[in-house]
Amino acid sequence: MSTVSQASPAGAAPEQGDRTNIVKVVFASVVGTAVEWYDFFLYGSAAALVFGVLFFPDSDPLTGTLLAFGTYALGFVARPLGGVVFGHYGDKVGRKKMLVVSLFMMGAATVAIGLLPTYAAIGVAAPILLLVCRLVQGFAVGGEWGGAVLMVAEHGKDENRGFWSSFPQAGVPLGNLLATAVLWVLSVFQSEEAFNSWGWRIPFLLSAVMVLIGLWVRLSLEDSPVFAEAKAEIENRDEKHVPILEVVRKYPKEVLLAMGMRMAENISYYIFTIVVITYVTTYLDQPKGVVLGALLGGAAMQVVLIPLIGALSDRIGRRPLYLVGAVGVGVWGFVFFSLIDSLSGGSILLAVMVGLFFHALMYSPQAAFFSELFGTSVRYTGASVGYQLASIFAGALAPIIALKLLGDVETKNTTAVGIYLAIAAAITVVSVLLAKETRNTSLRHDRVVPAAHE
Repeated sequence: MSTVSQASPAGAAPEQGDRTNIVKVVFASVVGTAVEWYDFFLYGSAAALVFGVLFFPDSDPLTGTLLAFGTYALGFVARPLGGVVFGHYGDKVGRKKMLVVSLFMMGAATVAIGLLPTYAAIGVAAPILLLVCRLVQGFAVGGEWGGAVLMVAEHGKDENRGFWSSFPQAGVPLGNLLATAVLWVLSVFQSEEAFNSWGWRIPFLLSAVMVLIGLWVRLSLEDSPVFAEAKAEIENRDEKHVPILEVVRKYPKEVLLAMGMRMAENISYYIFTIVVITYVTTYLDQPKGVVLGALLGGAAMQVVLIPLIGALSDRIGRRPLYLVGAVGVGVWGFVFFSLIDSLSGGSILLAVMVGLFFHALMYSPQAAFFSELFGTSVRYTGASVGYQLASIFAGALAPIIALKLLGDVETKNTTAVGIYLAIAAAITVVSVLLAKETRNTSLRHDRVVPAAHE
């Protein structure tokens, strides 16, 4: 049996938000998160558009795209390792330092992709180098999410944590918006031949500028008073502090629940934003500009919507919104491809925006929800591991499973993809129902296991 020790905010520690202006912390988290996810999503979009041809040219177009998505998926495999490593040091030495390292690693890997020679130039070494860069990306982004949301959650006040913590979540669609916008502009002003030859490199190289901006902003931050208190308490203990072992021992249920809550959210997002590109361009043989325009609209909507939903979660709770979102994507999966099949620009936009609306109902409160599940001394590790482990089974495999379920171009099976989404939604609904509502709880706590059970 375990108990929860709740430290009082009174005493030496200042009120949360007094030491560092919350707006400054939010801005730094959003900028850095947007840059990291720009890099990460850019790879997924490029995998759907050109990587199959450039790095796996001996395959037919659909198989080449599947192979490109295979390297895309391996980036997700590296994410839990990044979550453990960055979480371990983030819980020991501080959130800020790890956020700076993760951003630098992500930027270096993305710029390297933009400089890679293709299969035509160096043969099999090209996809191998692409894989190495993707693994570095995955490792870096594995440490990004937990640190970014915790910097905001731990600086903010309990009563509006859902609102402020949702801003780093908005950085994710903002990164996707930037990546999609650059690709869309190139698709409008470049020929297919020019884009495939050299134009695809431009978005990757542009990452260098954004990374420098993100690093400059993040270096000005301080760690939160909540973390400073926990660190001082840990340093006074006799036992060795190993965050990952403490998470496994004290918070196994929370990790599993976080993973379950991620299923519908993560799978739906990559179907609505990545698989749809391949579906429109390969299965329906339509220009990529049509679907990229819809994705731009959906991403812009989420950037605005996510903070609003975060504020709502502070009023009515995390669980009700999460449940509506999970049920919504489970149903919408059966409608989504029918609207896409119409080939109407308006219908495609509607399909994407409604899907991303339901996704936002889950993704917005997720940052506060997951932060509140774990104690301060292991929060970076616990939140990161639960979040990133799920990504292996959810987002990493979603494009591959969805394309396999769709089958070949002539006999595409969109119903099977709808069933896949419905199963994911059911897992998430059960997980949310098993989780406790965490709205308004203090982040100044740690779980203590009695000695008799240790």
